[in-house]
Amino acid sequence: MNLKSICLGVLVVSLLISCTTTEKSVDTAESAAQTTENLKLWYNTPANASVKDDPNGWKDDPEWLKALPLGNGSLGAMVFGDVNQERIQLNEESMWSGSPDDNDNPDAFEAQDKIRNLLFAGKYKEATELTNKTQVCKGAGSGYGNGATVPFGCFQTLGDLWIDNGSQDTYENYQRELDLDDAVVRVSYSQNGTNFKREIFTSYPDQVMIIKITADQPGKISFKSTLTRPERYKTYSENEELIMSGALSNGKGGEGLQYMTRLKATAKNGQVNYNDTSLEVENADEVILYLTASTDYVLKYPNYNGRDYKNITAENINKAVAKNYDELLKSHLKEYQSYYKRVTLDITPDSISKLPTDERVENYKNSKDDARLEELIFQYGRYLLISSSRPGTLPANLQGIWANKIQTPWNGDYHTDVNVEMNYWLSEPTNLSEMQLPLFDLIESLVKPGQKTAEIQYHNDGWVVHPITNVWGYTSPGESATWGMHTGAGAWISTHIAEHYAYTKDKEFLQKMYPTLKGSVEFYMDWLVKDPKTGKLVSGPAVSPENTFIAPDGSKSQISMGPAHDHQVIWQLFTDFLMASNELGIDSDFTKKVATSLEQLDGPKIGSDGRLMEWAEEFPEAEPGHRHISHLFAVHPGAQINLEQTPKLALAAKKSLDYRIENGGGHTGWSAAWLINQYARLAEPEKAKASLETVLAKSTSPNLFGLHPPFQMDANFGATAGITEMLLQSHTGTINLLPALPKAWKTGSVKGLVAKGGFVVDLAWKDGKLTTAQIKAIHNGGIKIKYGAKEISKTMKAGESFEFKAS
Repeated sequence: MNLKSICLGVLVVSLLISCTTTEKSVDTAESAAQTTENLKLWYNTPANASVKDDPNGWKDDPEWLKALPLGNGSLGAMVFGDVNQERIQLNEESMWSGSPDDNDNPDAFEAQDKIRNLLFAGKYKEATELTNKTQVCKGAGSGYGNGATVPFGCFQTLGDLWIDNGSQDTYENYQRELDLDDAVVRVSYSQNGTNFKREIFTSYPDQVMIIKITADQPGKISFKSTLTRPERYKTYSENEELIMSGALSNGKGGEGLQYMTRLKATAKNGQVNYNDTSLEVENADEVILYLTASTDYVLKYPNYNGRDYKNITAENINKAVAKNYDELLKSHLKEYQSYYKRVTLDITPDSISKLPTDERVENYKNSKDDARLEELIFQYGRYLLISSSRPGTLPANLQGIWANKIQTPWNGDYHTDVNVEMNYWLSEPTNLSEMQLPLFDLIESLVKPGQKTAEIQYHNDGWVVHPITNVWGYTSPGESATWGMHTGAGAWISTHIAEHYAYTKDKEFLQKMYPTLKGSVEFYMDWLVKDPKTGKLVSGPAVSPENTFIAPDGSKSQISMGPAHDHQVIWQLFTDFLMASNELGIDSDFTKKVATSLEQLDGPKIGSDGRLMEWAEEFPEAEPGHRHISHLFAVHPGAQINLEQTPKLALAAKKSLDYRIENGGGHTGWSAAWLINQYARLAEPEKAKASLETVLAKSTSPNLFGLHPPFQMDANFGATAGITEMLLQSHTGTINLLPALPKAWKTGSVKGLVAKGGFVVDLAWKDGKLTTAQIKAIHNGGIKIKYGAKEISKTMKAGESFEFKAS
């Protein structure tokens, strides 16, 4: 659990054992032909490092959104590329203020039956008032999304590395780039007759950031480096290292998490001097900077402190300095490319425009025509997941691993009502299964505090989590029931367990996670009640995440009995649990009870207007174009509603989705990204493509970060997942080839995608028609393969390949 710096060797060995299915699939992708040009983000101007952003403000610094992200899962960096004063903004995965806190409300349970009776009686105003009064957390909760100084805490910036070259002279021939193929940022320019170059990367194997600075003239490299932070830090020199350390607020008036950053330099010729608060280099030919960071955080309930961060950082620096630059780069490339190169996408067989990335983003707002940019955003999502979520690290949060604030928007936490799940939709189908492992570590860490919340708040067995959580085991409701009473979050996040198994067929993983899955089911078995009118099992009091309806009594409410979203995630959870029980040979009284409850669970309904209903009754929406489409979970990422098995419900879902769009829906980055996936599942390629265009044209910054706004990483991850759904689907158990190929992607190929059951799929198409599909089995098993009206069944052995020809 988060022992990357101590037990890296053990992690690598365990990874090879537990993820053999995905490792095998690397062979296919590594042998796949690469596109003719490496995908790069590149610019002919720097981001302005002198612009100071408000550390407590939510408004995005426009210059920070031009900087280029690097990350190894634990250490993040944003490279500005400024010539005269380089700024590299730093992050460390566990830089969280706050501390464990008791937020469970013992007064909640007593009111629950009364609230249900009021809702069944149609007294929504009274029920909503009582819910908001009683079904909330105790204490400050998340601070209403401003938790930096309360116990909930906040993911925060580690600080900044500054490289001041002591010159304001003009420069020319400037270029900076992030090459997705090697995860290296390069900055080059000419100044006063000398050509300078910087190469920066973050290494997972060596747990350091490396900065190599070179010049084509001897003795031309001189600079002063400092480490700073907006608050709670001290910088000093010790043993020929520049060190920044401190302690964050625990939210209770004291000190919490402890952290340390170390910086060291080696130079070819010239001098390196360490002063009280800076590192200075004079007249060198070449310089290499080594930076590492750690905290004392450990993801282990209830004691979250214990890492020997001082020795960890000291060992990282010493080991890195003992290697030469080529060795460090080689080990970085070998590890990173073993993930990244598994998948290639080519939808640009013709000539490629040579414009800088920021100009292409700007042009796209009007033209909606840049297939290379769409390729780039696809691979960028994979790059960002690799960079922010490696085995043994914390999972990617609302901003991945990159945040430049003390008060990060919405605390930079884990929103479990779509956002953290969206972060991982791409992991399995785009051949990055290992990147999802940190999510399962987080889920397991929530079980014990979630059991306490289930007992105190609801007098239920099992465990529960609500729409927000953090690294301190927060599982209580939010401080307002209108959004914080999302009891369906535990079911939603738990569905990733079966999803991982469906792709990997890793029974050891399923056995390990089975108690966690069962605990989630236990909560909902106790939570569901019978609707007195229908006799069906319903969830409530509950919300349809963040959405509001107008009740028959004229009041605006979020609280009801039996919202569609809750039932869909519970249906998926119960179905997953029964599958897991069957796979593990478990047949008990409890599994029989779950099967019975699944049959009695209230199901999806179609309204009088033909739309899939969001609530148990046909309530009008207060905001018809609401950003959440939670009642369509069953379409995606769930599979309860699909064109193959439930065509009438799928049509109703499509009408519901169209209605959202017609009324302004999909207006935020992550919401538009979700629409790509939804429309792809509904076989609407042009609408899926239009949603992708919305993400790129309206919610993408110059460095391609997705915007809510403000910046949230889920739009990037969701867009990559959506593009994948357009090309390959397997949610019904059938491998569906090119199910939502838009007209604009007339000719192309994709290699290395993964279908459920453990099948690696390579596709090629021309003039909008599939030409060939190569399918490789990782396990023995039977599959169905579908393209258009053509469908075949095939039994395959592990390692066997099969060529499906459209003709």
